[in-house]
Amino acid sequence: MNPVTPIPPTAAHGTALTERVIASVEADPHRPILAYSPWAGPWLTGEPEPLPADLLADAVFPSGRPLPPSLRRWLAFDAGLLRRFGWLDGDGRFTPRSLGELAHDELGELWGSCFDPVSDRFDECFLLPGGSDSRRVLATGVGDAHGEYPVYALDVDDLPCIELMYPGLDVYLADTCGLLTIEGDGYSSLAEDAVYGRRMLTHAHQVFGGGFAEECLPDL
Repeated sequence: MNPVTPIPPTAAHGTALTERVIASVEADPHRPILAYSPWAGPWLTGEPEPLPADLLADAVFPSGRPLPPSLRRWLAFDAGLLRRFGWLDGDGRFTPRSLGELAHDELGELWGSCFDPVSDRFDECFLLPGGSDSRRVLATGVGDAHGEYPVYALDVDDLPCIELMYPGLDVYLADTCGLLTIEGDGYSSLAEDAVYGRRMLTHAHQVFGGGFAEECLPDL
């Protein structure tokens, strides 16, 4: 029997961080994803449902963009959670939405229309659990140094906006399962983080020209 390689407790990015998340979920797989709200359900509803290896081996997004390492590792562990949130169909194929489509579906026609003007720039999006009035969305595009795509908050509480929140699915999963302590206020507070700030800045420059958010108002 091969020895188990221990996961470094400081593993902070990509596949290594996702391994820490998986270990945390395996320790208590049926706990709620969101402690503040039951709507998202548990991390696992039963046993893990890994995506079949033959599907995962050559998997890319419908756009042709590669899967980030965190997603590839997570799907090797379980596809059930993301299937519940509309990432995959019954045959294991990805089912993305544009930002406008996702916003209309999740926020209704009035608030969803605010995101129509920027929808073409976020053409391949996937919903993640989190938020109450807001939503968490991974959008594919240009990856960072770890090959990860950013996770955004869609907020309609004041002025509707899309704001960078996590530099990748790896960090989103780690924070959501309780492995991280994030200092500061606001969706993009990780921009000041010693570990994740550089990745946040990379996405900020690639997507918003150096900022971390963009107001979204409907075309009049």
